[in-house]
Amino acid sequence: MAFALAAAVPEGRLFGLDQQTLIQFVINLFNVALLAVILTRLLYKPVREVLRKRADRIMTQIEHASSEMAKANELKLEYEQKIRDIEREQEDILENARRIATDSGRMIIAEARREADAVKARATANIELERERVREDMRIAIIDVSRAMAEMYLERAVDKDDHSRFVTEAMAELKEAAWRN
Repeated sequence: MAFALAAAVPEGRLFGLDQQTLIQFVINLFNVALLAVILTRLLYKPVREVLRKRADRIMTQIEHASSEMAKANELKLEYEQKIRDIEREQEDILENARRIATDSGRMIIAEARREADAVKARATANIELERERVREDMRIAIIDVSRAMAEMYLERAVDKDDHSRFVTEAMAELKEAAWRN
């Protein structure tokens, strides 16, 4: 068939431009123009309306998204401020707790020192009482030993009159020594 079309074309031309082809071209052009007018009349307004509605819906969504973004930014700023306030409050609480702990530590140390001083004072008093008791016991023991030695010595060397006089003098001296201590 391509061969038949090529044979109908005069030589030296690309296609045959005769009256029939020209009429066919004008009819096709008229049909296209008529179809364009009909489609424009029938479809232009509805398509335009659909596109307008879609553009409006998109603009509404953009405005809604913008307002939501603004609200989100406001909430974000509010939450950031709240977080800063909470952190500041947390630091204040920690500082207060440190101060209280330091004060409590000082009070505990002071109380412990007072108790240690009291224990030390009681121990010193007990030691002093014990010393006095030991001194008194030693004094009594020394007196007993001295008396026993003196009795033994006097029984051998002294008669009864000298013995009475020595005992009286020794007792007087012991009483004086007891009163001095």
